[in-house]
Amino acid sequence: MASKKLKLLLLAKLFQEQTDEDHTVTVKDIIAYLAGCGIPAERKAVYEDIDLLREFGMDIIRRVNKTYSYYLGQRDFELPELKMLIDVVQSSPFLTTKKSVELIGKLERLASAAQAGSLRRQVYVLNRVKTRNEQLYYNIDGINQAINENRCIRFRYFDWTLNGERAYRHNGKVYRECPAALCVDRNYYLITYRPEQEKFIHFRVDRIGGLQVTDIPRPPLPAGFNPARYVRTIFDMHSGDTQRVTLELDRQLLNVAMDRFGRDAFYRPGPSDTVIVTADVEVSPTFLSWVLCFGGNACIISPDSARDALQKLAQDALNRYTDE
Repeated sequence: MASKKLKLLLLAKLFQEQTDEDHTVTVKDIIAYLAGCGIPAERKAVYEDIDLLREFGMDIIRRVNKTYSYYLGQRDFELPELKMLIDVVQSSPFLTTKKSVELIGKLERLASAAQAGSLRRQVYVLNRVKTRNEQLYYNIDGINQAINENRCIRFRYFDWTLNGERAYRHNGKVYRECPAALCVDRNYYLITYRPEQEKFIHFRVDRIGGLQVTDIPRPPLPAGFNPARYVRTIFDMHSGDTQRVTLELDRQLLNVAMDRFGRDAFYRPGPSDTVIVTADVEVSPTFLSWVLCFGGNACIISPDSARDALQKLAQDALNRYTDE
């Protein structure tokens, strides 16, 4: 009885790992495979086992040529989907190289062996800059637990030194924070809320050390707090004063503006083939630099404080290149 149950599992494994539309197996192949695993099988029993696997939900397809052959058709993930997921893993800077390789290996096992070979040839960008903090995954798990259970967290926060060592801020001070949300903007960020200051603070999750979930209840977040809407006001997670900013952009930058501000912003035609965009933005140096990178194709119309800040940023940059 045990060998009969094991036979079904091995047969399912064979279809999952060794077959696809271009790589089929015959009943003769299946009997030889099972014999190699030390399990004898008869042709009639193999047909019955295939029917059982189909009844279980496996999409085993029969192809008729000179003889019958079989392969696993529909899988949980199609090959293009796996390629896309591998591209995401490869390009994610918040994943270490080690974790990227591990995840890609697991994704490959969702395809047949032959398909996994084509997926493996896609791996060519693992030399890009990656995080070096393996603690990241445990930090994410702990933060999610704290958010779901409405509890506060404590941790230390560090910067990297020139020698690649950790330098903890404020002499190793322990931060006690109220987690509000996790978001991804090229890196994983923790958004916390400080009720005593009535403001949100951001931390890079891969630069958090010694995270602990406490028993302290998390105070209520501000009414109407929407993480998705809040993140859209921030540029690369650099904080500033939230202001309603109006910009004039060349029409060719409309797609760029849509990608950046989404449909929550207000768009209208401007003079001379331009568009006017009004959006709530945290006016930080990162936002100002984003506007500046378009040169004369983008201009802040209002408020005056944002215009003045951009002029100062541009002038300070110019002064670094001006001969005395």
